[in-house]
Amino acid sequence: MTNPTRTGGRILVDSLVALGADTAFCVAGESYLEVLDAATDRPELRLITCRQEGGAAFMAEAWGKLTGRPGVCMVTRGPGACNAAIGIHTAFQDSSPMVVLIGHVARGHLDREAFQEIDYRQMFGPVAKWVGQIDRVERIPEYMARAFRVATAGRPGPVVLALPEDVLRDKAAVADPATACDFADAAPDADTADKVAVMLRTARRPLVMVGGGHWSDDASADLKRFVEGWNLPVVCAFRRQDIMENDSPCYIGDLGTGAAPTLVERVKQADMILAIGTRLGETMTQGYTLLTPPRLSVPLIHIHADAGELGRVYQPDLGVQATPAAATRTLADLRAPGDCRWADWTAGGRADYEAWQVPAPCNGTLDLGAIMLWLRDNLPDDAIITNDAGNFSGWGHRFLRYGRPGRQLAPANGAMGYAFPAALSAKLASPQRLCLSMSGDGGFLMTGQELASAIQCGAAPIALVFNNGMYGTIRMHQEQRFPGRVSATSLTNPDFAALARAYGAFGAVVERTEDFVPAFQAAIDSGTAAVIELRMDPEMITTRTTLSAMRAAALERGKSASS
Repeated sequence: MTNPTRTGGRILVDSLVALGADTAFCVAGESYLEVLDAATDRPELRLITCRQEGGAAFMAEAWGKLTGRPGVCMVTRGPGACNAAIGIHTAFQDSSPMVVLIGHVARGHLDREAFQEIDYRQMFGPVAKWVGQIDRVERIPEYMARAFRVATAGRPGPVVLALPEDVLRDKAAVADPATACDFADAAPDADTADKVAVMLRTARRPLVMVGGGHWSDDASADLKRFVEGWNLPVVCAFRRQDIMENDSPCYIGDLGTGAAPTLVERVKQADMILAIGTRLGETMTQGYTLLTPPRLSVPLIHIHADAGELGRVYQPDLGVQATPAAATRTLADLRAPGDCRWADWTAGGRADYEAWQVPAPCNGTLDLGAIMLWLRDNLPDDAIITNDAGNFSGWGHRFLRYGRPGRQLAPANGAMGYAFPAALSAKLASPQRLCLSMSGDGGFLMTGQELASAIQCGAAPIALVFNNGMYGTIRMHQEQRFPGRVSATSLTNPDFAALARAYGAFGAVVERTEDFVPAFQAAIDSGTAAVIELRMDPEMITTRTTLSAMRAAALERGKSASS
């Protein structure tokens, strides 16, 4: 069968469709006009017009995190690529599959510092799994197939491809890539599984730590079957609380920023650790202090999809290269011991978690703890919750509960501005599900212009904006290190509800606890994108303390140190 002669732009679009892509997030640019033109003839590929490349990249990253398929982002050269860098870094540290296509200068202009020219291999090499440049039109299908495979294989992550504009104008008669195929995951063999069982049976205070990407609903279900069969306590990594059903008696919390002190102490007491999927990074190990590299004082079983992660920081007693899906499928079939020596250990961890879920009394007019408890009890089981970076996020992390089919989408790399674009992406992927974003006032104004994108494409996420008039996390660190000396962290904000209405979205302001539920229901009933501004007391700096108390403690420490 003879392949038709097509432009590079059309070959690329046809390749995307052949590889299973049905949505791409973009900011249009003259460097890839042939791609945009070709997309008009392929309605199977929905282009979502975004208002800034950082928002587009966040949307693509969230798509990959939610669906397990590469999120596709298309941006123009130079400034467009620079704006998209934040989403690429997020996909890399969060292990999310993503393919970024960047229009590039013509091949004849390379290496002259042409208009908007950047060497993308140098720029994105440290934060992408692979960076390539397609210099021959007939190789577009080959590069695209490889990009989709690399983005999803092993530890998922971002792939960046540069597209010289003259290559997109060139023509060739070449076949499309085959539909993206499944590859069998490497699974622990029977001997390895037996070693895991033997090591677990020798423990008295075992602990399972889970995290990373590549977790499917089936993998989470297998994990639940395994740990509940063995009655093992489970801890989730920072912003990976949806890996393990939080209502399970085996779930005992998450090791993120502001982790429960009782949980931190329990990790120190563990006498065996089984880590699945997680890299055991800085946040989960509380700055590499809970687990001291390179060799732990207790046995460590480390299971990870990337062999390069095994022994990279921590030397395991047993290292296993396997994806979470393959590993949990095998572990779920292990026969549990008849007598569980750690039953009290697991029950104690669960009791500590449930005690941590009780908010402290609130003396103000807006009780965020009470609002989170209402959301926990009333959100649909399949709700998707996206969270931004900032101290405000502690309320959602601490008091909400996660699991499958519901999802938690949040940047483990701590990128601000993530939550609203991610919720928009999630709503496009799952329009029937409630998608709720939570942002601080600082983070929301970094990407809040994507409200226009939501209105344009008809998506209806609901955004909670926690407004305390400051960059709260940095203010907290200022007060801890330089008490009373405030610099560059105070913010002057708009009326967020009025801003939302200017975009054509629903907007409401909530200053009292009792006004939240009516506002939330009105947001749902509006049928459009919605913003609910929660006007916080600036004193409410964390779920545990106030700004004044933090400042006073820092001043007291200073007096003690100088005396």
